[in-house]
Amino acid sequence: MAKKTRNYLALDLGAESGRGIIGRFDGHTIELHEVHRFLHTPLHYRDSLRWDVLLQAWHLKQALAVAARETRGNLASLGVDTWGVDYVLLDKSGDLLGYPYHYRDARNDAAMAAVLKKLGRERLYGVTGIQFWPFNTLFQLHAERATGSARLEAARTLLFMPDFLSYCLGGDATCEYTIASTAQMLDAKKRTWAKPLMHELGLPTHFLPALVKPGTVTGHVSAQVAAETGAAETVRIVAPGRHDTASAVAAVPATGGDDWVYLSSGTWSLFGTELARPILSREAMEIGFTNEGGLNGTIRFLKNIMGLWLVQELRRAWAAKDPAVPDYGELTRLADEAKAFGPLVDPNWAPFMKPGDMPGKVTRYCKATGQKPPRTMGEFVRCALESLALAYRDALERLSALQGNAVSRIHIIGGGSKNLLLNQLTADACGCEVLAGPEEATALGNILAQMLADGQIASLAEGRAIVAASCEPRRYTPTHAALWNEAYGKFKQVTGQALKES
Repeated sequence: MAKKTRNYLALDLGAESGRGIIGRFDGHTIELHEVHRFLHTPLHYRDSLRWDVLLQAWHLKQALAVAARETRGNLASLGVDTWGVDYVLLDKSGDLLGYPYHYRDARNDAAMAAVLKKLGRERLYGVTGIQFWPFNTLFQLHAERATGSARLEAARTLLFMPDFLSYCLGGDATCEYTIASTAQMLDAKKRTWAKPLMHELGLPTHFLPALVKPGTVTGHVSAQVAAETGAAETVRIVAPGRHDTASAVAAVPATGGDDWVYLSSGTWSLFGTELARPILSREAMEIGFTNEGGLNGTIRFLKNIMGLWLVQELRRAWAAKDPAVPDYGELTRLADEAKAFGPLVDPNWAPFMKPGDMPGKVTRYCKATGQKPPRTMGEFVRCALESLALAYRDALERLSALQGNAVSRIHIIGGGSKNLLLNQLTADACGCEVLAGPEEATALGNILAQMLADGQIASLAEGRAIVAASCEPRRYTPTHAALWNEAYGKFKQVTGQALKES
């Protein structure tokens, strides 16, 4: 007998936009249908950058309302995922203690240096396994304490962004493991809060809630939300991999063998592999790999690379001067027509992380490394995309050397997999086959966790086989090996220089 179609709602928020997507599972494949999409931008409040988390929650309820209507009451569950590290503080009544800070807020820069001086790089990495970024939650909390804020003592509960948004819809006030793992506040081996480190830094731990695994049912839609949206109070709230990359990696359509790596491509590029246990060596720390939680008890051993943020910021700067600036598709076409193997940059150069004047920063980097800067929009975007492709090769070579495994294919997932030029450049630079898609990997991984909770699938491997049957990947084979080997040599040279970061 054929299975009855089951409907699930994935609520996915990235760094620029959010959306609600219904996943319809007919027993064989998953069909996706977007029901709501919205932009969300940070708020500038005095000298800080914040998130309008209540507006985000409102949009999620709009998505739930449409999903409830379109499924005619046949909605099994919902799950929320977002970017990592950012957090919300609640008081003893469950009320917000101010708008949460944005991870690009400038307050974090000095905090990272202070924490590393106190704990030491090797010790902190040896416990948490997390790459050092100024925006990691541990550094954000230290920054908050350093400003004299009273919020930490007043807080009863700390929730990460998707935990809070789930809580707004009716879920319990719990932290899901994969999103908590981004904070640099978990013991990577024990997979529990690293409270001794926090105590040593003078940070409170009383507000850290219980951790739950992906696939845990954390509640049901509240009566109030049901009344607002028309959804039934029987709709379960499931914790997927609440970190969007954890959900995306769960949907990698790899069916057999371990000779593959993943590249979750979007505003950020996350390049890595799945492990059973974390790698906490000094070598792993020095090459910038991080150990984050995944579904099914896995570790996502990966490197964070700045990603298509470079192109987004280029376009944002041009649009500020000319509203008629080409869209991303046209910019990619112009890049495809631009001369290959021009100037290169290090995508993770610290100034690139901050918003504002990306064309000027790229120009400054090129001049500082003795390269002729780009002139046209196409040349700027080509520079960004070729630099990303070579950064992926660098990550691949370092990962292969660390693990001793040969890699034959790269699975590119997420919104960035729509960039056909970057997909081909990645195959060329890395010298191996690229399989691009699914574009909606995060939503699919979110839905797979809900299906596990619903008993529709018994394992992540079964879910990946369903994704593979639902989405045919685009294949790319490498070309021009000698030219790309030469380009990689240049990339290593220009990224190996110590540049002023201001």
